[in-house]
Amino acid sequence: MTRPLSVVPLLGVPEVVVGDDVAGLLVGALGGPVTAGDVVVVSSKVISKALGLTASGTDKSALVLVESTRVVAERVVDDRVTRVVESAAGPVMAAAGIDASNTGPSGALLLLPRDPDACARELRTALLSLSRMPSSTPFAVVLSDTAGRPWRAGLTDFALGSAGLTVLLDHRGAEDADGRVMSVTSRAVADEIAAAADLVKGKADGVAAVVVRGLPDSWFVEPERDAVGARGLVRTGPADWFAKGHVEAVRAALGVAPGTAESEAVGIRSVGPESFADRVGRVVALTLFVDEDASVDLEVTDQGDTDPGDTRPTSTDPSDTAPIATVTLGAADAYALGRLAQRLEVAGASEDLTVDFTTEPTAEHTVTARLSPR
Repeated sequence: MTRPLSVVPLLGVPEVVVGDDVAGLLVGALGGPVTAGDVVVVSSKVISKALGLTASGTDKSALVLVESTRVVAERVVDDRVTRVVESAAGPVMAAAGIDASNTGPSGALLLLPRDPDACARELRTALLSLSRMPSSTPFAVVLSDTAGRPWRAGLTDFALGSAGLTVLLDHRGAEDADGRVMSVTSRAVADEIAAAADLVKGKADGVAAVVVRGLPDSWFVEPERDAVGARGLVRTGPADWFAKGHVEAVRAALGVAPGTAESEAVGIRSVGPESFADRVGRVVALTLFVDEDASVDLEVTDQGDTDPGDTRPTSTDPSDTAPIATVTLGAADAYALGRLAQRLEVAGASEDLTVDFTTEPTAEHTVTARLSPR
């Protein structure tokens, strides 16, 4: 059964500072107690400000690593490294959710709370207490934040924390409109609610909270049964098919994990166009990472900058304008040479380069290969 849904911006919430009573500010903006059946969606920035989760005068790149549990992918953007990480707060997102926008007059960096679901539970309890309503009231709080999504352009809000709400509606086993049994469908309703709320909050309008009304009663859950929270929407571990970016997976297999000093020493890919020589340089550095005694002779014929996604075909025609690098590897023995050759071929894949060996290994334990864009 469908029903109308209203999404109402909560105006009049002042700029929040450390120690503020967020529940009191929200009830004041409401002009009275909360209503059964409501979901109050609050920007996570409000909670971070009230808790004093700020950092100033700190290198953001270093802070991202502190506020994360693993690095998924990293790229150079302009003059800095941007990382997609599994944040300490739970979700996989860029820069661990550390934010410098809409942070108040200080301009300090805002950090996400480490346990957003606990923050949502505490806020829900406080709002019901101020409204003199029992904890069993069908009423929910969602803490929202903003992130990008794989394979989709742009940003959207999602549920960072949740309390009093069934965050995931599992339709598996139910029939669709055609009578077919659904086997994989689960709706992330907490994320849908957060995204709907963002349509009236805006990013520059200073609206910190929204009230969503008209949701089915069955979507609400009592506190003692609300053991999942928004963290239950985070897909990590065995269910995560995309634990690392394809570049980072290759480099990690060669001993250079993302987010490490070793990764920065080898060099990190840029999101923008790069010279062919820069890409080859990273391939060579990655190849030699485990063998400092190896030798390399490198010659690059570079006809200009090429995009990392360059797909021009390889050609042996001297008039071809595709850039080519010739790499000659040398090692102490045949085994070490074979290992280096394999590393070169795999390292080439991390930069979308084709590696073709143009000579057989010599008695002096050297071998030559040609690198070109795929």
